[in-house]
Amino acid sequence: MSLALRAGPWTLVPVAAGTVILAAGCTVGPDFHRPAAAEVADYTAQPLPAHTAAAQVRGGEAQHFLAERDLPGEWWQLFGSPAITALVKRALQANPDVRAAQAALRQAQENAFAQEGAFYPSLQASFLANREKNAVDVVSPTLTSGQALFNLYTPQLVVSYVFDPWGGNRRQSESLQAQAEAQRFQLEATYLTLTSNVVAAAVQEATLRAQIGATQEVIRIEAEQLALLQRQYELGAIAGGDVAAQEAALAQTEATLPTLQKQLAQQRDLIARLAGQFPSEEPGQRVELDELNLPQDLPLGLPSRLVEQRPDVRAAEANLHSASAQVGVAMANTLPQITLTANAGSTSTQFRQLFTSPTVFWGLAGGILQPLFDGNTLEHRKRAADAALEQAAAQYRGAVLTAFQSVADALHAIEHDARALAAATRSERKAAENLAIARKAMELGATSSLPLLMAEQTYQQALSGVAQARGNRYVDTVALFQALGGGWWNRGDNSSGEPQEQARALTVTAPGDRR
Repeated sequence: MSLALRAGPWTLVPVAAGTVILAAGCTVGPDFHRPAAAEVADYTAQPLPAHTAAAQVRGGEAQHFLAERDLPGEWWQLFGSPAITALVKRALQANPDVRAAQAALRQAQENAFAQEGAFYPSLQASFLANREKNAVDVVSPTLTSGQALFNLYTPQLVVSYVFDPWGGNRRQSESLQAQAEAQRFQLEATYLTLTSNVVAAAVQEATLRAQIGATQEVIRIEAEQLALLQRQYELGAIAGGDVAAQEAALAQTEATLPTLQKQLAQQRDLIARLAGQFPSEEPGQRVELDELNLPQDLPLGLPSRLVEQRPDVRAAEANLHSASAQVGVAMANTLPQITLTANAGSTSTQFRQLFTSPTVFWGLAGGILQPLFDGNTLEHRKRAADAALEQAAAQYRGAVLTAFQSVADALHAIEHDARALAAATRSERKAAENLAIARKAMELGATSSLPLLMAEQTYQQALSGVAQARGNRYVDTVALFQALGGGWWNRGDNSSGEPQEQARALTVTAPGDRR
């Protein structure tokens, strides 16, 4: 149903006034309220120990769980590595994923700004110039002068306004603002993922270097033992089979080295990629496992605050807000739409006569449009919006569960990998003692080469296991800091403590950006 009103300006005043009252009257659809914090007292089913196991090796210190302490914003500095800090800084400046997330945030913000234009009247100006010739002997002349050939100039201003009595425009603006908020948290999630990946990749590089060093040490020991066995063989003290067995053991150990070196090279390629560089532009920083400090105090924060700290959960919450507002948009589209249009201008065959009294025209029009039959299109769109809201609610719930799972997984890994390192350290020491005994016995001719070969193999595995276990403890700590949200709310460039301000600080200002 469409109703148009045309009258003088004073006739339309009561209609306009009534419409303004309607515009301020209501906003259809559900009002969004933030979901309540999860009522969870602990991250894990069993209480956490006061501290983890300790091992007599660098990186084997006991770690303490501190529930009341908050995570620092630049958590990677806790590892005490200038190389890691430099890599993180370079990655934040040059990584294309950050730039893409920044551009997505600007796009969402501009879309939200654009929707705000619906709150104001639109004003358009036009100027039309025609050259016409009429057949005056066939139809009545267009002009009172009866001229067949003439110029016609028509400048005009048109003002139009779509009233929002049901809040459809406001709900649409609310939805777009929520989408911009989601993009802010997506940017923060990108920031967190990038920094975590850089630190984890650097730790893995250091672990591989330690494993390579351990393998080279075993190769040195086996080469020395091979030289000893060859001298004994030349003296007739042992059989040739003992020498051949030692040669095979040395070759087997040497065969493991290229695999580790390949993994190290690929890890360097990954670090270059994270830093926004090509593999040929290998970063100058090198990370060694012995140079890293293991953070001994692990600030966990309160479980009730986790949903506020995790960027992915906050993004899911913003998507839920957007879906809620879209329900209001769908409901408003089924209700009457009210528009007001006014135009004024002048038309004349003589340019100099424009805007003189006889050439001026104006008009006012008000319209009400109520859909009566559309094949249930609007009803199905309303149902689709309801389903999208239900989907967003389920996704938010899933994001919350995933957040708590990731924290619990990291805590379990920290606890059990500390025990694994302690056991690996004990195993390495016993393997070293056993190797020393086997070498001494072999030198004295008191045993065959078989116990020595077994001792060498055990020692090699123990050395590599210690290096891997040490690296696991650092990686577990990185995973925990990432699972807790990365401490973005405590960074120095985020004075408000809210992710919106932090995201804006990370955003590169584009030319013509209105904010």
